[in-house]
Amino acid sequence: MDVLVKQIEKAKPLFEGISRNKYLRAIKDGFVAAMPIVLFSSIFMLLAYVPNIFGFYWSENIEKILLKPYNYSMGILGLVVAGTTAKNFTDTLNRDMPANNKINNISVLLASMVGYLILAVDTIDGGFANGYLGSKGLLTAFVTAFVTGHVYQFCIKRNLTIKMPDSVPPNISQTFKDVIPFGAAVIIFWLFDLAFRNVFGFHFAQGVITFFQPLFTAADGYLGLAIIYGAMALFWFVGIQGPAIVEPAVAAIYYVNIASNLELYQSGQHAFNILTPGVQQFIATLGGTGATLVVPFMFALMAKSKELKSIGKAAAIPGLFGVNEPILFGAPLILNPIFFIPFIGAPIINVWLFKIFVDVLGMNSFMYVLPWTTPAPIGLIMGCGFGLWAIVLAVLLIAVDFVIYYPFFLVYDRQKVAEEAEKAMASVPETSQDTRKAQASEVPQASQTAQTSQTPQTPQALQASQSSQAQAAGIQKPDGISEDNPLKVLVLCAGGGTSGLLANALKKAADEKKVPLISAAGSYGAHMDILKDYQMVILAPQVASQYVNLKKDADAFGIKTVACQGKQYIELTRNPQKALEFVIEQLTQNE
Repeated sequence: MDVLVKQIEKAKPLFEGISRNKYLRAIKDGFVAAMPIVLFSSIFMLLAYVPNIFGFYWSENIEKILLKPYNYSMGILGLVVAGTTAKNFTDTLNRDMPANNKINNISVLLASMVGYLILAVDTIDGGFANGYLGSKGLLTAFVTAFVTGHVYQFCIKRNLTIKMPDSVPPNISQTFKDVIPFGAAVIIFWLFDLAFRNVFGFHFAQGVITFFQPLFTAADGYLGLAIIYGAMALFWFVGIQGPAIVEPAVAAIYYVNIASNLELYQSGQHAFNILTPGVQQFIATLGGTGATLVVPFMFALMAKSKELKSIGKAAAIPGLFGVNEPILFGAPLILNPIFFIPFIGAPIINVWLFKIFVDVLGMNSFMYVLPWTTPAPIGLIMGCGFGLWAIVLAVLLIAVDFVIYYPFFLVYDRQKVAEEAEKAMASVPETSQDTRKAQASEVPQASQTAQTSQTPQTPQALQASQSSQAQAAGIQKPDGISEDNPLKVLVLCAGGGTSGLLANALKKAADEKKVPLISAAGSYGAHMDILKDYQMVILAPQVASQYVNLKKDADAFGIKTVACQGKQYIELTRNPQKALEFVIEQLTQNE
């Protein structure tokens, strides 16, 4: 097993390169930007159709009213993603553009949306395509985003723009500068659309779906599901965020399938499409990648090792909400040969069980999109429409994952207990000596503390005392930091959950030590517009492979960039004072 893990680890640079691919990152970040639409629209679908389970049906008029927000949000998802993907793709292209000749990402966003409309409408007389403006048009959205970005890059690099005199205000000059690349992109799509329709008799968005339909079907099979979710877990096992590599490749299938499932359910048919966002969030990654929901509770309640018991208690609550980095890096699970088999196998078994319930028992697949932080069993039940089989499956998955992980947990627990016993034996003489010293000095120290506490302190003395305590604790405010100019720290992870753990720890320590500090959590990819507001940005281990790109972004604003290792990051989230010391040390040390 060690040999296999080492061989996989050797391929880590290749996997990291894939995760930094500008096209995959743009797709993922484009979806992240559009997620409010998906989550907002799902609320109205739940309101409209969940009552049906209990025998209550809205009138046709009320149903139309409830569905209107959905139709005008999720119904234009493809159009929106064409813009958000183009914007994020342009941000990536701008890393290699001169500082004084950047591409206008907003102009690219608009051009991509116009190009998308040209390729996705049903008729050439300007009529909107009800079916292809939404999730069915996502593949077309990616095409328009990438083509538009490259057209702009070609024009801006070669100065194929309208140049205005220096006396013209910059905002006006920028408008004219964008005219030629905007027009070039739209004309390219217009001519391509005319040619495509004349040859095939239908528009490009429909053609893309038709072409890739066999792939969609294959991905929904047992082998396809095993490859997709086994790969996600495998990448994470070597320390690279698996969804960052795999999810962009299947994102379009996700949303096409879930929209199709909802249509099937609305028409009284069986919602049978497997590959949906809910399967990833609440089945394959039950409690996080590796289906680790049961693991922190096993550690906390069943481990004999003090270390594992402590890790389990700290990781159990975050794990309920899909944030499993505390157990991944704290145990650790990743790059731990003992957990290789269950970490890869549990997600695959979970997805296969889900498919059996859908295909054999007739359970409806996921029809609604919920926030990924929804506790997985609840997300499964809600996403599948509160069906009885969904409740049974939620219980079964927890039991199956427990059985899968239990023998490996026992091996690791025994190993840890043995290690702790060896450490205890080695430290007995030193510990005894330290104990005697502590006992000898305990009474005078207690007396001195009591005497000091009875002495009144002036405000000046109190301030001096707090200052000396802060210095003794290793906390010293950096130069230039004050209440009017606080230190601003941004922590980035994949989805904003893991980064929140460290951001909260920093806030807690700053409040306790009276250090002017503002900490915020965010997701990598959505950081470009807020990066300039911070003096330091910390990258969580799950997106550490993006450090090179993040440093380019941060260096443009003179911002300090730090990437944390797994164990180190988890330790900082558990120790607020140490987290604050780490930030100040990193900020004050020389590059």
